[in-house]
Amino acid sequence: MNTQQLERMQNDTGFIAALDQSGGSTPKALRAYGVDDTAYSSDTEMFDLIHQMRSRVVTSPSFTSTHILGAILFEMTMNRKVEEMYTADYLWEKKRIVPFLKVDKGLAELKDGVQLMKPMPQLDNLLQTAKERHIFGTKMRSVIKEANEKGISAIVRQQFEIGLHIFQAGFVPILEPEVDIHCPDKEICEKLLIKEIKKHLAVLEDPVRLMFKLTLPTNAGAYSEIMEDVHVIRVVALSGGYTRQEANSLLAQNPGLIASFSRALLSDLSVKQTQEEFDQALKNSIQEIYDASIKG
Repeated sequence: MNTQQLERMQNDTGFIAALDQSGGSTPKALRAYGVDDTAYSSDTEMFDLIHQMRSRVVTSPSFTSTHILGAILFEMTMNRKVEEMYTADYLWEKKRIVPFLKVDKGLAELKDGVQLMKPMPQLDNLLQTAKERHIFGTKMRSVIKEANEKGISAIVRQQFEIGLHIFQAGFVPILEPEVDIHCPDKEICEKLLIKEIKKHLAVLEDPVRLMFKLTLPTNAGAYSEIMEDVHVIRVVALSGGYTRQEANSLLAQNPGLIASFSRALLSDLSVKQTQEEFDQALKNSIQEIYDASIKG
């Protein structure tokens, strides 16, 4: 584990940029960027286009360590290069931005009101590659759709079990048990989730360090006890379908919580923008998210 990167994640101000759209969400991300489905005829061409977009983001003079602590990458992005450097090396060596990797393989079918993560039989191989590519931490997502105690318990158990395995391999895992913002019992889901997380944190051994990526809570300050736990480096928030304005407003009400936004970060960017227009739009978005992240 890189101690400089750990120090930065623990103590510096800023937020985490989520640049980890996977195969299933890439077409939607490209459409939002102004690239429709007719622009490519294969997955290879699609991933080339999304890498061009991500490269444009991370090489922009607006994308700096002044406001951004870390960036979450998709596996294919980790294995590609930006300006002749592997992406994680570019982020850290050129920008001093800490690289994370999305490691989950998508969501299982809905059961007991939740979607667990699909099996990850190749996780150890992926972690070995991540070590070679100088990745600091990982991220994995599962989703809560209903206030089902059995399902929420299962989702937290799975997140912690795999997270501990990842930590033992030398990485800082980000656990992401997302609560769907459209869930009719969102507040109850969050209370059940917090209860389960605290139960698992209470039995962790001292060396373990991890992070959480959680839905912006219904009740401001709901994650304060989790943030204060000795095992927790940071708690970051996903935008979850909120607009950037909505997400920033909620984020600013939660002291200590910082952003890890994807759509809310990139929503004003377009392939048709000049470089100057692109850089300015990205700068404005980053500044707004940063201000909300440090306001709490």
